[in-house]
Amino acid sequence: MNAPTAHAHLVPDVHQRTIPAGFIEALQARFGAQCSTALVVREQHGRDESVYQVPPPAAVVFAQSTQDVADAVKLAAQHRMPVIPFGVGSSLEGHLLAVEGGISIDVSRMNSVLAINAEDLTVTVQPGVTRKAVNEAVKSEGLFFPIDPGADASIGGMSATRASGTNAVRYGTMRENVLALEVVTASGEVIRTGTRAKKSSAGYDLTRLMVGSEGTLGVITEVTLKLYPLPEAISAATCSFPSIEAAVRTVIQVIQLGVPIARCELIDHNTVRMVNAHSKLGLREENMLLMEFHGSPASVKEQAETVQEIATEFGGNAFEWATTPEERTRLWTARHNAYFAAIQSKPGCRAISTDTCVPISRLADCLLDSVSEADAAGLPYFLVGHVGDGNFHFGYLIDPDKPEEHTLAEQLNHQLVARALSLEGTCTGEHGVGLHKMDFLLTEAGSGAVDMMRTIKRALDPDNIMNPGKIFSL
Repeated sequence: MNAPTAHAHLVPDVHQRTIPAGFIEALQARFGAQCSTALVVREQHGRDESVYQVPPPAAVVFAQSTQDVADAVKLAAQHRMPVIPFGVGSSLEGHLLAVEGGISIDVSRMNSVLAINAEDLTVTVQPGVTRKAVNEAVKSEGLFFPIDPGADASIGGMSATRASGTNAVRYGTMRENVLALEVVTASGEVIRTGTRAKKSSAGYDLTRLMVGSEGTLGVITEVTLKLYPLPEAISAATCSFPSIEAAVRTVIQVIQLGVPIARCELIDHNTVRMVNAHSKLGLREENMLLMEFHGSPASVKEQAETVQEIATEFGGNAFEWATTPEERTRLWTARHNAYFAAIQSKPGCRAISTDTCVPISRLADCLLDSVSEADAAGLPYFLVGHVGDGNFHFGYLIDPDKPEEHTLAEQLNHQLVARALSLEGTCTGEHGVGLHKMDFLLTEAGSGAVDMMRTIKRALDPDNIMNPGKIFSL
């Protein structure tokens, strides 16, 4: 892979298609006030949390039903215009950007919980429902949905990007927790994939194909999820370490011993300082593990004692407990706000984030070398990681008006991803490919595998209208 040039990703390749005569008028005739061409609305739907600068879509359709989505896609297909699904706009890799023009289909109004099947531990929702809303709906049944990417993302968007987050070390990712989907295809047809049954050997696994497809194969309009019983006991703790290596070695030992820890987050001392300033906390400004244990009171106690013993062996100290739900929530909210804490630490900056993931045995090698590179470069950064499953994030803080900072950040990202791939890891553990990781995907998967992806894309979307320009080029 070649090192990136200045502005290589700030302004990606944009080849916007000409809007055919009558297309916008046809949308407005079908959707009325649900279709907006106002610049402020279009700009809102033409940005995510990435650094990219791209013109907004030509129009935004606010879908309220599966039929709305199907009708919008059919009109787009007739005019060969791109369709970009939109949930809450929290993606980080440019997934929502109209690099080829077209329309944004906003599904945030499709926010109903359709069915809770407590006996089967499943819930079926529309795509605009957020993860917090799901948990609010099912908690009275003594259940919860564990996938927690930090942002209050929509379930449709989380499915499309194969999201995970802080609980993945115990509960897995969206790949393991989506049972069935309703999807509007590129022709406007409505199909269903999967069932509420725990397993199936019936044909191709279309659910897994759609989960992680980033809107390039269809628009998700309904999702059936796995649920889990609320743990009888939950305990959270922080532990400080003299070095990042000591913290990482602790995590590796915990995982290799099979301790069923629910959450295990690394926050480096620099990020702890940012979080303290942003969230008004008094955490020790040292490298820290933030952990959570789920189970019966006895099992939680046993897990915590085992982890504390391991941490002590590696120099861990100041083991502190968050004993009330309010304290736990405050700690995890602060962790989830680390991105915004970092942004506020350097007014006017933007963050170029990474999310590599490696086998747990190679975590220390990958992370420590990457920290050394970032420190030597002198660019401000924050570091957090779901290190229990080998996934971590650097956020390089850049001045968007200084192309040399952007170039440096991309070089650091390039070196980090190359290192992760050399250790049999992946270029993206949970953010998805979008625009930012397209070159890396080719290196990771190889041209043969990416060509197979292209073949699937062309078969299911022959006119390339479903979120074109993402994952790989055609």
